Amino acid sequence: MKKIKLPKGTKHVVCFFLVLLLLSAILLWENNSLSVEEYTFSSARLPVGFNGFRIVQLSDLHGKQFGKDNSRLLAAVADCRPDCIVITGDLADEHVGVDFVPALLRALTAIAPTYYVSGNHEWAAHLFPSLKEMLTDAGVIYLNNTYASLTRGGDSILLAGVDDPNGYADQKTPAQLSAEIEAEGDSLFWILLAHRNSEYGTYGSLGADLIVSGHAHGGIIRLPFTDGLLGTGGQFFPNWTNGFYYDYATPLFVSRGLGGSIPVPRLFNRPEVAVLTLQSD
Repeated sequence: MKKIKLPKGTKHVVCFFLVLLLLSAILLWENNSLSVEEYTFSSARLPVGFNGFRIVQLSDLHGKQFGKDNSRLLAAVADCRPDCIVITGDLADEHVGVDFVPALLRALTAIAPTYYVSGNHEWAAHLFPSLKEMLTDAGVIYLNNTYASLTRGGDSILLAGVDDPNGYADQKTPAQLSAEIEAEGDSLFWILLAHRNSEYGTYGSLGADLIVSGHAHGGIIRLPFTDGLLGTGGQFFPNWTNGFYYDYATPLFVSRGLGGSIPVPRLFNRPEVAVLTLQSD
């Protein structure tokens, strides 16, 4: 049988397209497959009634859809059996608008009580007050420089939230919010929700027992021995991009988030549904 002679260079072209196909498949997986990550936060100050309390954190969705009407995301959240859900900003942005928001929020509040703090993109895109109305209609508690009391097993803790610095110029400061909480009694365990991980230096001295943030997108690209390669502002090797940090008086937890906002795909950094379980020492 006569051999078919391929044109010179054909093998290289085929190899190139196979590599391109493989990379495309990897990026598709990295940016669209959900990773549910379990974390534990232990504190001697946590009331015994909240031992085992589960918080699901959703951050930096940026309007991304995981399945039709976010069905895959909602199923993942429900499977986590949360006692409450916290949304730490950048739920939507200037590229997607807010049409998807009401259905998503109603579905989340049907799973567990849901709390929200604003991110920089909602303000930059001028999505308030329409987004605020959607939060109210869906029964989501918007912590705009306020706090809420949670009760369980006869005990109470506080969940507080600060608006993003992109918000109104005359908004209450984090220090003022901290002073209000301090007036409730210094024995109260409290968690602070704040979108920007980069403000850790400010939030870390307010007296909270734990800060929960997003904003970093996990450093966009995560390589071995790094804390993330790119910041959301384009800087290299940003700080505080995933997990727990103890650089200031209050520990910080940062979620890798779910979506993206800059034209660089996530790599080795799958979208995260973070589950924080509180544990009383």
